[in-house]
Amino acid sequence: MEISLTGRVDTTEVSPLVANEAKKMVGGEETARYADLFSALGTEARLRIMRVLLSAHPDGMVVGEIQTELDIPNSTLSHHLEKLRHEGLVTVRREGTYLRYAANTGTLSGLLGFLYAECCTRSRAVSSREVVWREGRTRKS
Repeated sequence: MEISLTGRVDTTEVSPLVANEAKKMVGGEETARYADLFSALGTEARLRIMRVLLSAHPDGMVVGEIQTELDIPNSTLSHHLEKLRHEGLVTVRREGTYLRYAANTGTLSGLLGFLYAECCTRSRAVSSREVVWREGRTRKS
């Protein structure tokens, strides 16, 4: 995918979802929104929460399961979950007396599309082949 100086986006080599997000970014109108998302993800605890919720996708986890998995005090966990929910990074639904949280993959997809558009298409700072990375393996272009 290429973004030209005229704002046109060549989307022949990427998924339609990523291409759509890249098109949105050309004008930069969403930059402040993505800054808020990065800010919400900017703590170790919140990144750990997102990782555990992604590992439980699509079902998500109830608060007690998250707390047990991550060993985060309940009041701290509630604060972090609320911040993630407020920014749309997680969804929450009530199940009786429990709250079940799940990663909002739509928001995460948009965030990844923004990064992809900036680093792999417009500036080509990173090869698109390097984007897919697996823990424990070296990155090759």
